[in-house]
Amino acid sequence: MSPVEILLIGLPACLIMGIPVFISLGVVSLLALLRTNVPLVIIPQTIYEGMDQFPLLAIPCFILAGTIMEKTGLTEDIIVVVQKVVGRMKGGLGVATILSCMFFSAVSGSGPGTVAAVGSLMIPAMKRRGYGADYAGAVSSSGGTLGILIPPSNPMIIYGVIANVSISGLFIAGFFPGFIIGFAHCFVAYYVARRFNFGGTAERFEWVDFLKTIWQSKFALAAPFVILGGIYGGIFTPVEASIIAVVYALVVGGIVYRKLSLSLFYDCLKITSETFGPLAMLIGTSLVFGKLMTMYRVPLMLTDLLSSVSQNWFVVTLIIIGFLFILGMFMETLSTIMILTPVLLPVITKLGMDPIHFGIIFVVTNEIAFLTPPLGVNLFVAMQLADVPLERLSLHVIPHIIAIVLCLLVIAYFPQISIWLPHLLGMGAM
Repeated sequence: MSPVEILLIGLPACLIMGIPVFISLGVVSLLALLRTNVPLVIIPQTIYEGMDQFPLLAIPCFILAGTIMEKTGLTEDIIVVVQKVVGRMKGGLGVATILSCMFFSAVSGSGPGTVAAVGSLMIPAMKRRGYGADYAGAVSSSGGTLGILIPPSNPMIIYGVIANVSISGLFIAGFFPGFIIGFAHCFVAYYVARRFNFGGTAERFEWVDFLKTIWQSKFALAAPFVILGGIYGGIFTPVEASIIAVVYALVVGGIVYRKLSLSLFYDCLKITSETFGPLAMLIGTSLVFGKLMTMYRVPLMLTDLLSSVSQNWFVVTLIIIGFLFILGMFMETLSTIMILTPVLLPVITKLGMDPIHFGIIFVVTNEIAFLTPPLGVNLFVAMQLADVPLERLSLHVIPHIIAIVLCLLVIAYFPQISIWLPHLLGMGAM
């Protein structure tokens, strides 16, 4: 077999056999190199150079900050404020779950992490109020998808490093699409709740009580504004923002809330290392695989193939979205981004698409992947919290998947939704 055949056939074969993704990438890359005269030293060199990327420092820091905020009660305060605003309406707790996910997404950067943080509080609350467990799980898992679109976003950081585009630009580009999809989820949650007659909290809205709650939760509510305001205002970079997020979480959780003990901080560090450790190994091996794919001109082959199908950017974009949609059912989000970015970037560049706009399309498509079995990571988290079978939960998220798909098509074919603000602020592709 030629090196190209080993790369294109070997990787799917390894994944079908259930071999971990980072091992599959490493083994296939090694076998392909053994068929060439390229020295094997290229593997450790590429891994070292790939991991020696300053922006990657933001990922473990954002994970740590989000974990500390969750463990010390900041997430709970955010949820209380949101419930005060929308809790009384039909399906108010479902809408509150989505809005809480949107708010928590601005400090976490993780989809499953957002489901776990918000769902662990909101799913039991919905069940106590007579909401169906299926509904509660579907709303929580769907809202959690916003964790990778509303900045900061770990997949955006990975894409930015590999595609060599401004991470700050990606963060800003995800702002409006995130709100569009978030409010689409709110509409679905409200519509389904009305259909099944799920009520609100029955609590009267009183301004004095609401303002008192906001004041009591001021440190939790300020977190996204401190982090994102600094990035958008050009005060600090995304990496610096991640460090500030950790410091903010430590100060508020430890000094203001007085809930952060040494043992709890150790648990937060452990969760962070368990989350980022496998990701670090995946980044290294995927960079080797991507380098070999580029070396053997696979992206150019794909470009020629798609060009032979159609020269229309509308059609080619739809084909790419469909391909990513299907692949997302079987491959984890970060793996998809790391493997396919070097392959697809030349294709979209030839189409004249802005790399930042494509990054948003890439991330939104992977939002759908969080809700589609057999992988569907958010579904597995929500199913444990709601205590419902995967099959039932998968059926109840279908309206939310339809909402994301419709929003994705609007975002894909109206690129100004994503790119007008980054370009206005001079944060386009690098």
